[in-house]
Amino acid sequence: MAQENYPSRKNASSDASVTDQRKADHIRINLEEDVDFKGLTTGFERYFFMHQALPELNLDEIDISTQLFDKPLKTPLFISSMTGGTERANYINGVLSTAAEHMGMAMGLGSQRAAIEDDLLAESFRIRRYAPTTTIFANVGAVQLNYGYDATLLQKAVDMCEADALILHLNALQEAVQPEGDRDFSGLFRKIAQVCRVMEVPVIAKEVGWGISPQMARQLIDAGVTGIDVAGAGGTSWSQVEMYRAPTARHARIAGAFIDWGIPTAYSIQYCRQADSNLSIFASGGLRSGIDIAKSIALGADMAGIAGDFLKAAVNDGIEGVIELTETINDELKTAMFCAGAGNLHQLRHTRLYQSFEEELKRGGTTTQPPT
Repeated sequence: MAQENYPSRKNASSDASVTDQRKADHIRINLEEDVDFKGLTTGFERYFFMHQALPELNLDEIDISTQLFDKPLKTPLFISSMTGGTERANYINGVLSTAAEHMGMAMGLGSQRAAIEDDLLAESFRIRRYAPTTTIFANVGAVQLNYGYDATLLQKAVDMCEADALILHLNALQEAVQPEGDRDFSGLFRKIAQVCRVMEVPVIAKEVGWGISPQMARQLIDAGVTGIDVAGAGGTSWSQVEMYRAPTARHARIAGAFIDWGIPTAYSIQYCRQADSNLSIFASGGLRSGIDIAKSIALGADMAGIAGDFLKAAVNDGIEGVIELTETINDELKTAMFCAGAGNLHQLRHTRLYQSFEEELKRGGTTTQPPT
């Protein structure tokens, strides 16, 4: 890659020039504090593939390529939305997008609100110079439609990063526990429907860590979204992140009370798939390995995203670290498919998952649908 297109680490570790302190706080807290759910899990541990001792497959020929919004991708793994709008995020997004381009995987950006309102903060979102061909998701909070935003400003976010799709993120709980949060989430379905009608790119509705319910999935589909990112419970708890930012003990207590709130990712995937068999479903929220990705796809997802581990790899080990992590997860996915007897993602989507050996013994192993 040409030197002028390579992300620079200059001032990357310094917060002296950070304009948006909240975003800088989010990066720092995710890197330094324990912000995982404590009791609630993703639910993936409750499912397993039936091991195929003789899969009749060649591991080297397992195909994990896919297509999204008319673009080919080498893997269903994508870098889930994280950050932007700060000096440090400029470096992080440069690293992540460079690695995404190299690995042929999609990438979501963090909220672009700050850059929409201040052009000086847009630099960290202009990642096409690092990723000229891969799929990129722009990102704005849906609640901003109640605070003066319209399709014109959302298009500004899309144009800023030359995105292939727009994420409207849904973070009601996070906003509720932020002292400075935007709390008016009323009337948004109607406004989201208006946006979906006029935007020239697909619109994806995305939770940020508490999952999508069956009713919510149906209402979002009726509003016209092209895809849903379930972002379920079991990974990073953003209420816990906000607890570490809390200005008073009272604010901290309220945020901390919700550490195990939400819908586990494994169940939210199924809720969304049951709502619409043709919907593009993105699994995220606590995914850690290629096995989690394989389970996500078998449960109904089309793509699977990881955020926190990629953030740490980018900060600690740069582009090489992100590439190494991606290759490792891809190899785990291929091995899981190999041992489950699925040669490609289409076959994986039709590979049954099981919930307990005891239940299978009772059923005689003859059922064709996973137990509910």
